[in-house]
Order: sequence, then structure tokens, then C-alpha cells
Amino acid sequence: MIRPLSHLLVLGGARSGKSRYAQIRAEVLTGQLIYLATAQAFDQEMRERIALHRSDRGTRWSTVEEPLELAETITKCSTPETVVLVDCLTLWTSNLMLAERDTVAATEGLLRAVSGARGPVILVANEVGLGIVPDNALARQFRDAAGRVNQEMAAGIDEVVMMFAGLPLALKPKRMTGD
Repeated sequence: MIRPLSHLLVLGGARSGKSRYAQIRAEVLTGQLIYLATAQAFDQEMRERIALHRSDRGTRWSTVEEPLELAETITKCSTPETVVLVDCLTLWTSNLMLAERDTVAATEGLLRAVSGARGPVILVANEVGLGIVPDNALARQFRDAAGRVNQEMAAGIDEVVMMFAGLPLALKPKRMTGD
């Protein structure tokens, strides 16, 4: 039997269509859909963004809000009957840095959790390395950490897609395997 491998990383800049693309890719799969949200609503504008994203998802979706413990939550939520969509790794990286957590260790744990997931996992992340070099140390540290997270996840994920202006570009094509 031939089956598609089950994990996808969707990268892109702000407003590139990455979340919409990831949601569409999840919704064509069978099973329960779990939206694993990493955003924290620190202000009214972010609360409105979160509400808009939530209203865009249909009744098949269950939302789990988890700003820090992604690996543990994926392990807990993943079953052969679920599709887990994580949106987004970039906010998760920011959350880790704000909480003074080890981003390298957390990324290693996340990759292990995704590799061991019993159902499909779709991850969304911003590509922040395409702009100018930030003018302050904290912004450079964040850009570097987000870039390392993206590199590590892309290396361990079956399929990687980059979004530009709503158009997907396959960076690491989905492969088929024989059982």
C-alpha cells in the first residue's frame, strides 16, 4: 500500500497566506481537526485577530491554546484520527524567549513530538530572515532563534511549502512511501 507521509511545515512572510493554506490542507483530511494556537492576547488588536481566525474555522475544529508546551500538547492531542495544526512556531519562539526558556531544547522536544505523532501534524511559521538586519540585539536574537527553529523543523518534516502572495512553492516535496 502507498500512503503519503503525514507532516507539513508551511513557511511565509506576514500575510502570505500560510495560515489559510495550512487550514485548507488540514480540512481535506479526514478526522478531527485540532487547532493548536500559540498566540497570547496581550492587547485588543491581538484579541481581534484571534477572534477572526477562530471564526474562519468551521465546526470540525477544536481549539487548544498553548503558548509554551507544544511538544507535550502535540503528544497528548495526536491520534490516528486527528489532524493537528500548530499556528504558529514564530509566536511560540517569542513566547519561549519571553519566558526565558531554552529554545534549542524546546525545538528538539518539538521535533521529537512531531516525529512521534500518531496522526498528521501541520506547522505554520513566519520566515523572518528575508528582511533587513534588525538594529537591536533583542530583535537579532529573535530573528536568529526563529530561523534556527525553522531550519530544525524543516529538516525533520516530510513536506515544506513556502507561501508567496498566497501561492505555494514546494521547498521539500511530499514523498510517497511503500508499506
